[in-house]
Amino acid sequence: MVRIVPEIIKESVTNLVKNGERTDGRAFDEYRDISVEPGIIEKAEGSARVKIGNTQIMIGAKPQLGSPFSDTPNVGVLMTNTELLPMAAPNFESGPPDENSVELSRVTDRCIREGKVLDLEKLCVVEGEKVWMIFLDLHVLDYDGNLMDAAVLGSVAALMNAKIPTAKLEGDEIVLDYDNMIPLPINEKALMCTFAKIGGELLIDPSLEEEEIMGARLSIGMTEDGSICAMQKGGAESLNKEEILKAVSIAKIKTAELRTHLP
Repeated sequence: MVRIVPEIIKESVTNLVKNGERTDGRAFDEYRDISVEPGIIEKAEGSARVKIGNTQIMIGAKPQLGSPFSDTPNVGVLMTNTELLPMAAPNFESGPPDENSVELSRVTDRCIREGKVLDLEKLCVVEGEKVWMIFLDLHVLDYDGNLMDAAVLGSVAALMNAKIPTAKLEGDEIVLDYDNMIPLPINEKALMCTFAKIGGELLIDPSLEEEEIMGARLSIGMTEDGSICAMQKGGAESLNKEEILKAVSIAKIKTAELRTHLP
């Protein structure tokens, strides 16, 4: 996602930050405009479109019966995949997933899984034989920075919107009742807050321009009680203990604000 940025732009953005300003006029701890639209795909079992500024992601949640993993025979399965559509940014290309799409999938999956958003044990239909597998498909439609927060916010909204048919065991056969659809077992609404370090300052919700010149990136996943469930560091520059503790403190407030956008 990183392209070469003229040194003059880097110097200009950095100098603004050192003077307490951002190029778009936001405060350091201020998100861009946020919107979440659940159920945006009528025929999907679960879906949501999320916009943070001009960044836009469509997420689909697809349930499917499948076999559990051998070491967790009574636990459902969550699979997360990301597609960076070429139309979303000039440097996105068609083809197999690159390191950026793999990172976005893994960070989103980790925040949802470790935050225990889904009660995976309730997705077991027949222990050791059949469980619900939930496929989260992230389609990045427009990239203008901070994909991490948008991906997690949209994924949680899509999971909250998804429904599965009731499943009953009749003899050796599993019967699905599509007339009695039930919501997925949601336990938690874990969300993510991302910071960019520029000019020695931490800025939340970095724009594309800020991501291109930042020294470091820190994404923090938090549950509703303020517990950390995921953390991802990017960029070459280091973060000291005080900066990390400051980011955690801000993330606790900001993820609570993000949660108000969920249905």
